[in-house]
Amino acid sequence: MNKVILMGRLTRDPDVRYSQGADGSMAVARYTLAVDRRRSRNNSDGNEQTADFISCVAFGRAGEFAEKYLHQGTKIVVTGRIQTGSYTNKDGQRVYTTDVVVEEQEFAESKSAASNGDGASYTPSRPEPNVAAGDGFMNIPDGVEDEGLPFN
Repeated sequence: MNKVILMGRLTRDPDVRYSQGADGSMAVARYTLAVDRRRSRNNSDGNEQTADFISCVAFGRAGEFAEKYLHQGTKIVVTGRIQTGSYTNKDGQRVYTTDVVVEEQEFAESKSAASNGDGASYTPSRPEPNVAAGDGFMNIPDGVEDEGLPFN
């Protein structure tokens, strides 16, 4: 099975080109995701963060979506597969490539959190629980036997 799930931020705006094929033109978007990687706690400096820079390529409608909605700094979740390849560069050297071919991509934060620019994680706003409701558990009326509950 070849399945990849990544969450990260775009390092720059997607590079989108259109290829000509038998079915007409198709969008091909290339972008790089900066994906946080935590080091093990065995390090002397604790919980230091670094990032991996993962090359992604989106074809067709996914490429058009990237062109229209994604830009540098956008935090997204990508699902896809790893694809390797190689080519010979202009100096005659063999170059090996590894890309994530995007199957799905979606936003990982709201637009307002992204424009905030502080890099903090986004938590959706929820109404505060009603303090009068007590501890948040439903009250069970008196007289209900334990056998009537779905657990013991």
